[in-house]
Amino acid sequence: MAETLKTKILARLLDSLKLKKEDLDAALKLQKEKGIPLERVLMEQGLINEQDLLLLLVKELHIPFINLKKYKIDLELKTVITEKVARQYHIVPLSQMEDTLTIALSDPLNIFALDDIKNITGKNIDVVMSTNSEILHAIDHYYGSKATASVSDISKSIEFEQFEIVSEKEGAQQDDVDAQEGEQAPIIRLVNLIIQESLKQRASDIHIEPMADLVRVRYRVDGVLLEAMNFPKSNQNSVLVRLKIMARLDITATRTPQDGRFKMNIGAKEVDFRVSVLPTIFGQKVVMRILDRKNLSIGLNGLGFSEHSIKILQEGIHSPFGMILVTGPTGSGKSTTLYSIINELNSVERNIITVEDPVEYLIEGLTQIHVRSDIGLTFASGLRAILRQSPDIVMVGEIRDVETADISIKAALTGQMVFSTLHTNDAAGALTRLVDMGVEPFLVASSIVLVCAQRLCRRICTHCKHQVEAPSWIAKGMQEKIPPGTIFYEGKGCDYCRMTGYRGRIGITEVFQVDDMVREMLILGKSSDEIKEYAHKTKGMRLLWDEIMDKFISGETTVQEVLRLTMDE
Repeated sequence: MAETLKTKILARLLDSLKLKKEDLDAALKLQKEKGIPLERVLMEQGLINEQDLLLLLVKELHIPFINLKKYKIDLELKTVITEKVARQYHIVPLSQMEDTLTIALSDPLNIFALDDIKNITGKNIDVVMSTNSEILHAIDHYYGSKATASVSDISKSIEFEQFEIVSEKEGAQQDDVDAQEGEQAPIIRLVNLIIQESLKQRASDIHIEPMADLVRVRYRVDGVLLEAMNFPKSNQNSVLVRLKIMARLDITATRTPQDGRFKMNIGAKEVDFRVSVLPTIFGQKVVMRILDRKNLSIGLNGLGFSEHSIKILQEGIHSPFGMILVTGPTGSGKSTTLYSIINELNSVERNIITVEDPVEYLIEGLTQIHVRSDIGLTFASGLRAILRQSPDIVMVGEIRDVETADISIKAALTGQMVFSTLHTNDAAGALTRLVDMGVEPFLVASSIVLVCAQRLCRRICTHCKHQVEAPSWIAKGMQEKIPPGTIFYEGKGCDYCRMTGYRGRIGITEVFQVDDMVREMLILGKSSDEIKEYAHKTKGMRLLWDEIMDKFISGETTVQEVLRLTMDE
């Protein structure tokens, strides 16, 4: 009966919206393929909206509607409806009177879910309705997908006297930390919770930041920092000591920055963490970079680069000698690209040595050196030592000064393949940057094979992607660059993308090959803009603008991302 009523309601809604038969047929086909409710398919396709469906259900079923944002939920009901049940059935418990439990849900026609909940709780079930997005937000806030409630529960049981410093394993396994040891102490469970939640959210960094009266935890997801949880100030030192022990840092040092690393086994997955500790006025701030070696196994083809860029890169990296530079601002994915290249070239026939600050990914088969300026092991001194080790390929983490640049370039001219990074806005700017640093123009011109400038562009969430009108705020100059008939897409925000409208990122590249004309222009002192114009107009080099516009026109990203990444174009 419920299905018949549901079909009747949807038919009435579809009729009122005057949908085309082919749209409905396509939606029904997608429903069958995905095995999800028809109304969800229709909403994902942008054919109906949640509000229209909700109003019709309220009218037809005479079920009250509630605004969960303004409703204070009874915390005692967590023992009646667990987080697992709430997330499985998309419900929120609101109140309980004698044998009747009132819950909020978005699909009152799911009688199987209602029967399950009745059996689980042993209560009569009364229902009210709310939007799916409000229910998901309420679950997050109530149970703590942002881990607030869980952190609170754990924190209550933590006392400093209970905290015991446990020495990590020595020998080959000394850096391994087993996630299962979280049962040993509340503080360990709290730290593991922070880490495990970051992996759920696909974070690249964890920021643990002491404030005046609490400690804030934020995750960087798809390049954007999002607040995840807070925990009491009284637990600040215990969490810090635990992390320092894991990273093998000095727990007594409180006034100087520290760097370390550790590995954590979570299920069958092994993840590396790079830890940075910085003293602040409210205590020591910890930032952990999450390094998943699985990202390196996807190779260059898995980074999202265009076929045009991949083809040129593949030609360049297999040159017998010379220098290849990857440029871009902090957080643009330079290290991942560089490691992907090195991983592709890694073989038993090649002697590959890297000098980095710090070593991010530990890769089998490579000789990796960590810069230690405090003992005189700099990029330049490390590079000099490397060249006496008969390397075939050298990777320099970053060219920061003229000495490192000069040694790297001379190594490229004497038979080695050298890879490194620079902080420049575009590819052509890397050549003039080296000259500005003090390297002779003829050395730069003779050694550089190609330069790859890159950015990371956020991808529209495929679960809530929908067509929108062209924004009115787009400047006329921008409008002229967008081809007529281009369809604009955005993400509405859903539980899959955690209401951001984006999920995942794509690499955008500008690959610049150095030819004889570029070498001549460089020796003659031409500017980077002149070199860039020649490469673009004469040699057909695709600019960052061209690459990201392709992603926008194909519906993979938004116009907001285009503007954010190409403001200087």
